[in-house]
Amino acid sequence: MRVVYVIDSVSRVGGAEQGLVAMAPLLVRSGVELHVAFLKESPGGFQEELRAAGAGVLPVLRGSRSARVAGLRDEFRRLRPELVHTTLYESDVLGRAAALSVRVPVVSSLVNAAYGPEHLHARGLHPWKVRAAQGVDALTAQGVRRFHALTEHVADVMAARLRVPRRRIDVVPRGRDVELLGSVTPERRAAVRGRLGLAEDVPVVLAAARQQYQKGLDVLVSAWPRVRAARPDAVLLLAGSRGAETARLEELAGRTSGVRFLGPRDDVFDLMAAAEVFAVPSRWEGLGSAAMEAMGVGVPLVCADVPALRETAGSEECALLVPPERPEELAAALLRALDGRGEALVRAKAARARFLGRFTLPQVSARMVEFYERALA
Repeated sequence: MRVVYVIDSVSRVGGAEQGLVAMAPLLVRSGVELHVAFLKESPGGFQEELRAAGAGVLPVLRGSRSARVAGLRDEFRRLRPELVHTTLYESDVLGRAAALSVRVPVVSSLVNAAYGPEHLHARGLHPWKVRAAQGVDALTAQGVRRFHALTEHVADVMAARLRVPRRRIDVVPRGRDVELLGSVTPERRAAVRGRLGLAEDVPVVLAAARQQYQKGLDVLVSAWPRVRAARPDAVLLLAGSRGAETARLEELAGRTSGVRFLGPRDDVFDLMAAAEVFAVPSRWEGLGSAAMEAMGVGVPLVCADVPALRETAGSEECALLVPPERPEELAAALLRALDGRGEALVRAKAARARFLGRFTLPQVSARMVEFYERALA
């Protein structure tokens, strides 16, 4: 089948982009003729990886939204796909409009539980803009043949918020390559710590996320003084690109010690293998790709007890779950993971087993092909 996948960008930052490029080779090998259209400039992005996977790469970079709809429509007429698949808000709205105008069936991914109270009160977001975006999303969603959600939570919430029947939403998580993730070994740990200038016995907590309000990194940095009071040698590593929360994070980090900003990294899986704990303090998630990756690597996980992260981790047998936006409780959980290494490693082993049973690329890619076939049936 021929599928045009429309996504906002092919940058290396977001989970949707990473999930697409990870799955692309397996989709192509399974018989999908895949073309990826993107709407924003993506210098240094995943273009070459997508081409190497056998996918077509279609930049649709015209200035206005109406011009991008026209550009997508032209590509759909040229390629005559059997299915258009849209992901992320801009691509959902524009891709649906273009596909429906040329009578091509369209499916959409639901990657976050959007438009809730947490978004209405988020720093930097205006409630009326959130409601306006929801209205446009819900309107264009009526023409979508089927939806793909990353978790049951996202499916349940977004069915109500977009006013679409729940039966039209299939749940398929993201997946990762087991070989690419690797696992925790003494050699890998020592090599990474050597590059970072960290001694073998230094307790390391790692977080890897964009510096945005959703990711709750401010909660983690606010918790850090309590961790340092109990473990003065502990180090907090923050990997990820700058964003709207960067200035606040730098201000909070200036009030404590042992916080290092690593910036964007292409070795996050290695960093995980060198850490005692991986922290995911998000205020909300659609799946929690970083948590899922940490489960695959086998590093002990401490994360916010929000619905999607609980669904990904499964239970407290696999991760310590802490109520969101509670720095004191987050600090206590981090110290429990640092001090109780035996208990933490038992949880990490259970989490890796869960990853291998649910989140490997072959499993997820096969389910995505089944989703496409269901949409065309």
